[in-house]
Amino acid sequence: MGGQQRVYRQRIRSTQSLKKIFRAMELIAASRIGKARDRVTAAAPYSKAITRAISAVATHSNVEHPLTSERTDTNRVALLVVSADRGMAGAYSANAIRESERLRERLEGDGKEVVQFAVGRRAVSYFKFRNRELAGQWTGGSDAPDVETAIEVAAELYGAFTAEIEDGGVSEIHIVYTHFSSMVSQEPRVIRLLPLEIVEGVAEPGDDVEPLYEFEPSAEAVLDAALPRYIEARVYTCLLQSAASELANRQRAMNTAVSNAEDIIRQYTRLANSARQAEITQEISEIVSGADALAAS
Repeated sequence: MGGQQRVYRQRIRSTQSLKKIFRAMELIAASRIGKARDRVTAAAPYSKAITRAISAVATHSNVEHPLTSERTDTNRVALLVVSADRGMAGAYSANAIRESERLRERLEGDGKEVVQFAVGRRAVSYFKFRNRELAGQWTGGSDAPDVETAIEVAAELYGAFTAEIEDGGVSEIHIVYTHFSSMVSQEPRVIRLLPLEIVEGVAEPGDDVEPLYEFEPSAEAVLDAALPRYIEARVYTCLLQSAASELANRQRAMNTAVSNAEDIIRQYTRLANSARQAEITQEISEIVSGADALAAS
């Protein structure tokens, strides 16, 4: 009985230690989620504005630019998946990786060769464990991405798209990230970054006359200057959206972990009390039996 009590008490202490860790991680995520949401909101206007600008150039010019035209000289496509650096965030990383695997199957089913890129240690570990070669990987700061990382990722993807066939050039670039809708809703999404898809018009709803544009020095020069900024803005927005989603998932997962730890502590406390009561009962029975034996002798 005494041995059982020690086991239960030890498990209670270890669970209490884990509960403190879970609570601390929940509070840290809760303190950072507000800033992450603000960064997503602050980055949205610039991303929308540069997307509308690129859409205007592509829509109102007849220029054939490599970044807005389908590339037919190669069947390689680049696939970037954004995950977390750390665990304890529920199914956040698993959902993003699962979505990238579904996209990979579709692309390979169309006869295309996938060139894999990964952001976050969870995705990097996943692909390395399966002996898949990574053309580019970035780790560190997944819950607080900086502009420098986004510029580096964008430059790598831009270089892959503009490279020659013999240098590993790709015909498409896809990004899998987790879109932050609210604290209770985050979903993996796939966007095709390049070739550029015109997904929103440049005229406001209700406008009957579309504006006329003049490009100086030329439409080609405008695209050459604006498209790298567009790629950087889209990549940075995806990183910010994923960071906010990661923190929201971690806060929710840690809150659940704290509740589960409290349930385990209550369960082992009842078991320890039952073991202690059984030990006391046994000791009383032994004392009474010993007293009866002495009285009989």
